[in-house]
Amino acid sequence: MGGPKSLRGLRGIRGPQSIRWRLTLLYSGLFVVAGAVLLALTYALMSEHGEQALVTRPDVPPAGAGAPAVQGYVREQLVAQRSDQLHQLFVESGVALGVMALASLVLGWLVAGRVLAPLRSMTGAVRRISADALHRRLAVAGPDDELKDLADTFDDLLARLEDAFEAQRRFVANASHELRTPLTLQQAVIDVALADPGADADTLRAACLRVRVAGQEQERLIEALLTLACSQRGVPEREFVDLSVVAAELLPDGRGPRVSAELSPAALVGDQQLIGRLVNNLVENAVRHNVPSGEGGWVSVWTGVVDGWASLRVVNSGPVVPGDQVGVLFEPFRRVGAERVRARGRAREGSGLGLSIVAAIAAAHGGVVEARARGEGGLWVEVVFPPPPPLPVPSLGAAAPRPPLSA
Repeated sequence: MGGPKSLRGLRGIRGPQSIRWRLTLLYSGLFVVAGAVLLALTYALMSEHGEQALVTRPDVPPAGAGAPAVQGYVREQLVAQRSDQLHQLFVESGVALGVMALASLVLGWLVAGRVLAPLRSMTGAVRRISADALHRRLAVAGPDDELKDLADTFDDLLARLEDAFEAQRRFVANASHELRTPLTLQQAVIDVALADPGADADTLRAACLRVRVAGQEQERLIEALLTLACSQRGVPEREFVDLSVVAAELLPDGRGPRVSAELSPAALVGDQQLIGRLVNNLVENAVRHNVPSGEGGWVSVWTGVVDGWASLRVVNSGPVVPGDQVGVLFEPFRRVGAERVRARGRAREGSGLGLSIVAAIAAAHGGVVEARARGEGGLWVEVVFPPPPPLPVPSLGAAAPRPPLSA
C-alpha cells in the first residue's frame, strides 16, 4: 500500500523493551482474555436460559378462541424484553471489562515493579563491580527463590573470577621475575666485561658464554610458557597415543638416579606432542628433585590401564615434602622445601612450570592428576586419562573385497 518506505516504518516500530512493560502487558492481556471468556460464557448461559423461560412460561394462554393473537403478542413482548436485557448485560459487562482492563494495567505495572525490584538492586550492584573490586558480592537476602539463586550463582562466579584474576596477577609477577633474572645477569656480565680496560679475548669469550647460558635459560622459560598456554587453550589435534611407547622413548639414561620402568600398553586419544611433554616433565621432575648423586636415589615409571583409564605413574625418592604443600607444586613458579630453594643456583634447575604444565595438559585431555607426598621422601604422582572412544565398525557395504582364491 505505502511502498517500501511504509514497510521500513512498520519494521521500525518496536514493542516495549522493558521487562516491566512486557510483564504488565502480559498480566493485562491474560486478564482481558479471561474476562472476555467469562463474559461470553455468561452471555451464552443467559441466552439459553431466556429461551427456556420463553418456551415454558406458565402464563401463556392455551390455544382457544382468540388465544393465538394473545399468545403471539406475549411472545413478541418477551422476545423484545429478553433482547433488551441481553444487550444491556453485554454493554454493562463490556464497560466493566474495559475499566478492569485499565485497572489491571496499573496493578500489573505495580506488581511487575515489585517483582523486579531485586533485579534492579542486583543490576546496580553489578555495575559497581569492576576488575579492581571483585571482592564485592551481591549478598541478596530473602527467601530461597529464583532471584536469590541467581544472585548466589553470580556471587560464586565472582569468587571464581577473583581467584582467576589473582592467579593471573601472581603468574605475571612471577613470570616477570623469572625473565628479569637472566636479563639482569646478562647486563651485569656485559657491564663488567666492558668496564675492564684490560679484557682480553679469553675474558670476552667467557663473558659471551655466560650470556649465552642466560639466554638459553630464557629460551627454556619462554618455551615452557608457550607450552603452558597451548595446553590451557585445548588440544588442537587428537590421535591414538600409547603411553608405554611415549614413556619408553623419554626414559633418562644411566646417569643420575636409578630408573626402573614397568611399561604396559595404555592407549588414549590426544595430542602426541603434549602427551610427550607431560611424560618428560614428570620424569625430569622426578630426576631433578631427588636425593644427591651417590645416595641411592631412584625413579619408578609405570604405565597401564586402571578401570579402563590409561594411567601413568611416576614415583621417586627425594627430600621430604609436607603433605599439605603438594598442591602448591602444581601452581606456576612455586617451589617447596629447602632443597628446592637451594636448587635455584644449580645449572639443572627448572623453570618452576613443569608440574603446572602437567596439570594443564592433563586437564586439556580430560584427565586427572593425583599427587601424594611419600613419608620417607619424594613424590607419588599418577595421571589418568579417559578411555578412547570405540573404533567405528565398518558396514557390510564398505567391507574390503576378498582376494580371489588361488587355483
